[in-house]
Amino acid sequence: MVICMCKLLKQFFVILLIQFLVVSMSSAKAEEVKDCFEKINRATFAFNMALDKVLFKPISKGYRYLPSPIRSGTSNALNNLSNIVTVPNNILQGDFGAAANNSARFIINSTIGILGLFDPAENLGLTRLEKEDYGQSFGKMGMGEGCYLVLPVLGPSTARDAIGSLVTISGGDAWYNITVRNNTTYVKESDYYYSKATQGVDFRAKNLEAFDSLEKNSVDFYATVRSLYIQDRQRKIDNSKVKTDTMDDSDWDALESQ
Repeated sequence: MVICMCKLLKQFFVILLIQFLVVSMSSAKAEEVKDCFEKINRATFAFNMALDKVLFKPISKGYRYLPSPIRSGTSNALNNLSNIVTVPNNILQGDFGAAANNSARFIINSTIGILGLFDPAENLGLTRLEKEDYGQSFGKMGMGEGCYLVLPVLGPSTARDAIGSLVTISGGDAWYNITVRNNTTYVKESDYYYSKATQGVDFRAKNLEAFDSLEKNSVDFYATVRSLYIQDRQRKIDNSKVKTDTMDDSDWDALESQ
């Protein structure tokens, strides 16, 4: 069922891009992100919020009851897997030092760290760096954001980030290529979708309080999420050190002490 749902979302995603991107890229200035499809976006946002309340939030709450080593190991493994997309984008952005660092981290953590469950690379001086994606690379190259979009289940995006995601599933992600495209006896299509679902649950579980507080204190939650998403994406493109109020893979220990 999960795989079928993901396939339908993928097909919808491609159709959505074809319909929206021409309008998005032509109607939004590079320095301004317009909400060209606000009515549709708000309806999709409401759908996502309802789905979150009945599905993702309860699952994320249950996920928190897992022992800390399991949650930390899961976060480490997912972060390690993300290097498969991060490294090519480090190279596209001309950041060869980061590419070397992340490549070394991936090799060490995938072997000594047992498929990324542990992070021995950190102890060797190879610091965990910011994740990169094709949307960020396009931003570095000067491509404008285009219109703001809210995708079903997937959440906030922009025309530029949607194109980046399309590049990811069109050959830019080796993990997608060896699972979904090849679907061998050892690595199956379902492995890709399960890893993405787990990534979403892991992130949601770390940010339960932050999201609840944000929703409670926002006059217009939709507008607040839109603003924070656009700011965060620009921060990542600029490689700014100022961060939005969300938690990363190193924060499970802090949660344990609360």
